[in-house]
Amino acid sequence: MKVFASFVRKEFKHIERDTRTLVILFAMPIILIVLFGFAITTEVKDIRYTVLDMSHDQYTQRLAERFAANRYFIYKGEVSNRQQAMAKFNHGDVDMVIVFGGNFAQELGHCTGGSIQLLLDGSEPNQAATRAGYAQQVIADFAQELQQSSATGQQCNIVPVTHLLYNPQAISAYNFVPGIIGLILMLVCCMMTAIAIVREKESGSMEVLLASPLKAMTIILAKLVPYFVISFADLVIILLLSRYMLGMPFAGNLPAFIGISLIYIIVCLSLGLMISCLCSSQLAAMLISLIMVIPCIYFSGMAFPIESMPTTFQHVSTVMPARWYVSVVRKLMVQGVAVKYVIEETLILAFSAAVLLSIALASFKKRL
Repeated sequence: MKVFASFVRKEFKHIERDTRTLVILFAMPIILIVLFGFAITTEVKDIRYTVLDMSHDQYTQRLAERFAANRYFIYKGEVSNRQQAMAKFNHGDVDMVIVFGGNFAQELGHCTGGSIQLLLDGSEPNQAATRAGYAQQVIADFAQELQQSSATGQQCNIVPVTHLLYNPQAISAYNFVPGIIGLILMLVCCMMTAIAIVREKESGSMEVLLASPLKAMTIILAKLVPYFVISFADLVIILLLSRYMLGMPFAGNLPAFIGISLIYIIVCLSLGLMISCLCSSQLAAMLISLIMVIPCIYFSGMAFPIESMPTTFQHVSTVMPARWYVSVVRKLMVQGVAVKYVIEETLILAFSAAVLLSIALASFKKRL
């Protein structure tokens, strides 16, 4: 029994010395319970909307106030025409536009139903359907209130016309394919380069490189280029499969999309190189690169709406490169917006690439 106890103590000491394993064992349950408990929710809230009011009567004002008072909606101002409404969609400022017809009050007075239209971003069909359901419930409650306050008690129905922009057929592939593209590139690129340097440390070939007159930047970039070429080939394969197997449209600027995708590939490769420089074993590098996939899924907006997360997690998502790349894919591939509407995401990805590559260079040690 004493021999057995001594072996148990020995194993505890081994685990205690391996700080990376301890971090993974205790950090992973905490991360997962926090994510599934707070960040991940199928509830759609904070629906950003704007109003296009061509009637400007007391009924449209009262109904607009109903939406503003509802906790699921966030008012983003009023627009004067459809061009301004589409510009807000292209910028990603709103999720829904409420359009009141010019004869709204007159139609309500005759109880023929007011002309109202709901324009929604259909690139995320499941969320768009939920948002439309919430809006229709607010409108139905308003119609019931009008009926109760009517002297004659005549029933007045307001039936909104719902139109899904960019995806009128509500095809689910339009939602998950942009996120899958970002996930695949993150997974492949990060895992490939995560073991690039640490593998040579374990095999002993790193000593030859360190003994050479090559600078650290030269070694890092030399490691980056082959994987960059392979990742570009993966991108081409993904695009071809998405277009001809899944039937995804491509309504935007293809050269701009490829250029921004290459920036995102550099981000993912730089992240992998940073992990490789900081780790001392291939196993640790692989585990860390796999852990990076979790926030990529949950904080990129590919599976769960970022607007429905707590404010803290929304701020956390802003440092995830996948969030900005998924936004670019949806805007260029599905919505077909102009390049000027993805400048912000492009600059953030370029800045992320510069920061991660700088950290990788600073972490690379010229001595074993």
